[in-house]
Amino acid sequence: MSAEPLKTLFHPFEAGAASVPREGERVLFLGAEPGFRLPESFDATLHLVQGFRPHFRTLQRAGFTVTPRLEGEGFDAALVLAGRHRGQNELRIAEAIERVRPGGSIIVAGAKDDGIASLRKRTDELVPLDGHLPKHHGIAFWFRRPADAAAAAALYAANPALLVEGRFRTAPGMFSFDKIDAGSRLLVDNLPRDLRGNIADFCAGWGYVAAEVAARSPGISALDLYEAEFDALEAAKGNIGNTAAEPNFFWIDLLSEPVERRYDAIVMNPPFHRSRAAEPEIGAGMIRAAAKALKPGGRLFMVANRQLPYEPVLAAAFSSHAEIARDGMFKILAARC
Repeated sequence: MSAEPLKTLFHPFEAGAASVPREGERVLFLGAEPGFRLPESFDATLHLVQGFRPHFRTLQRAGFTVTPRLEGEGFDAALVLAGRHRGQNELRIAEAIERVRPGGSIIVAGAKDDGIASLRKRTDELVPLDGHLPKHHGIAFWFRRPADAAAAAALYAANPALLVEGRFRTAPGMFSFDKIDAGSRLLVDNLPRDLRGNIADFCAGWGYVAAEVAARSPGISALDLYEAEFDALEAAKGNIGNTAAEPNFFWIDLLSEPVERRYDAIVMNPPFHRSRAAEPEIGAGMIRAAAKALKPGGRLFMVANRQLPYEPVLAAAFSSHAEIARDGMFKILAARC
């Protein structure tokens, strides 16, 4: 996400349309991202919630109180930074309503391109808005927490946890939360059935690939899942199913935090963007992290969009590599240390 929605979120304070939180007050900030600037005289205590590990670490290093999941209640106000996922945005507003005291202010902002206008309309249908302001290619709107939590209940009911293919529990905001990703399925369909030893799933998401590896390769002795999104990793804990080895789960930023364990094989479906534009360097970094985490002779199996230029990165990091499958959108790459 760009810095513009962050500016939009704090604009009502700077414009004098909303009261700046005072010293002694507690303000919840859902979806907090690095790079925001507090308005003058914003003296309240901020409690940030951010489950994406790179953002979490940056905010923590900046000295903020930040948790990957919502904690506490009775806040005097809340800030909600809306993103691209409608369901996740509605759930964050519901959480704000639940955790803010009656009468407390809740301010929501997001980019116009991400559907903030429809989110404002949807919220206004449930609780009267006190105002809204467009700024920085986005919209901020705000309202008072009503005496009851009926609006929160309605938002929760509209965005229930999902059960994908009758097996996997997911939630809005997770990658491919409503269906199994086609690239991940192609990867699973082309993995060896005789994987053995210590296996890791990098960028494990809510656990589909790891669960299939566990089901199809009974010879594995250890199965470790690495994921940067806290909620997805928590979902994976319930989705992994019964395995021959007790699975381990690591909430980690693979691009900046070291992997301490070493593996016989790593499987992965790495992300290739954090905004709308493709960022192949993310996947390249994941390839280099996998090479460091593999034992001598260890193997990597990964899926990527066909146009992404990962072959030179594989050639530099591994002794050999090959494309072993492809379809109209994806390719499966294998490499050996």
